[in-house]
Amino acid sequence: MSSNDLLRPRDGDALRAELRVIVGSSGVPVVFGGEVAERGLHLSEFHGTRTRGLDGLIIANRFGLGGRVMDRRRPAAVSDYSNSQHITHDYDRPVLGEGLCSILAVPVVVAGISRAVMYAAIRERGPMGTRVADTMIQASKRLSHEMAVRDEVDQRLRMLDARAAQPESTATTGVLRDVYAELRTLSQSCDDDELQSKLRALSDRISLALHPSERSDTDPTLSARETDVLAQIALGCTNAEAAQRLSLKPETVKSYLRTVMSKTGTRSRHEAVVAARRLGLLP
Repeated sequence: MSSNDLLRPRDGDALRAELRVIVGSSGVPVVFGGEVAERGLHLSEFHGTRTRGLDGLIIANRFGLGGRVMDRRRPAAVSDYSNSQHITHDYDRPVLGEGLCSILAVPVVVAGISRAVMYAAIRERGPMGTRVADTMIQASKRLSHEMAVRDEVDQRLRMLDARAAQPESTATTGVLRDVYAELRTLSQSCDDDELQSKLRALSDRISLALHPSERSDTDPTLSARETDVLAQIALGCTNAEAAQRLSLKPETVKSYLRTVMSKTGTRSRHEAVVAARRLGLLP
């Protein structure tokens, strides 16, 4: 099993978790969804359904409500499914067999591509209501952000894999340092505590790989935030740029840098980076 497999949970698990949130906070009786694959949208997660007609259904792009949502990459709804003139009716049998009348479909879009679709439905005609719509859209945004973070992690891991077989060089070290700083940045934008912990652990492995010698118990240590800030400074970021990347205020970045310089006995940002690398605190 690769480090990529260990790091990235299944997107389907994240989708399932968001559907549970929708069920718990919106009160809508039927919620379902699935991920988009090569053949189309594969419905796999269900709450409140009475039949198995929708289970495993594959919806092609532009067909039905889900296909329309996938294609246009924006939410759509029908308040009377059986009589709607705005969608194709290729999937009437499973939808009407479930007794669904009013349906809202919301895509999960990452980098301009529909990666999943979530549905909320009721068995009566009429509009779904703003509360359900707001809950669905917020869930879609959270899931989109989570998938985007995981995609970025995968890209960084592929960069590491591509460099693994090459002899160590100045260029390779530079790439690893860039990857290290990006992983520290990504960990700050991730809401998943488990994934955040794994991102930090992966960045620590990069630092250890470039500084394999054991550290002394008397050497200073840096907090996670101090390390995050110093990693950005090591890339040549200004205080303002580091603050933007880490969602901090520039004054907060300055405060962390002062603490780092105090711990490492240095007088400038450059000296702090050099000392941290010498101590194995940065790659």
